[in-house]
Amino acid sequence: MDKTFLLTGAGAGFLAVALGAFGAHGLRARVSPDMLAVFETGVRYHVYHAIAIILVGVIAARLDGWLIRAAGWCFAAGVVLFSGSLYALAISGITVFGAITPIGGLAFLLGWALLVVAAVL
Repeated sequence: MDKTFLLTGAGAGFLAVALGAFGAHGLRARVSPDMLAVFETGVRYHVYHAIAIILVGVIAARLDGWLIRAAGWCFAAGVVLFSGSLYALAISGITVFGAITPIGGLAFLLGWALLVVAAVL
């Protein structure tokens, strides 16, 4: 399972860097400054949580348990829902994507809470 998280986190990190470059070079002239800031927020949280997923893989190799694995999957879901919805909102301008963002934020929070519980137990 730890290799799954290492692979998922590394893939997410690669995608975050690629999307960050796309935002900096491909979107700057195509979207408003406000929407570019939204896109950049998605990239920032994407990178943070790609690193968190990798750390889950490292931790899972030493301290396996369902709480650790659940935290990793929550981080992955958060990347898709939080960052993905911000990317979609910034590129399309369709504001309904913004309604998905808090669900991804809750997934991030749950992942961090699960890590806290795993550390305490």
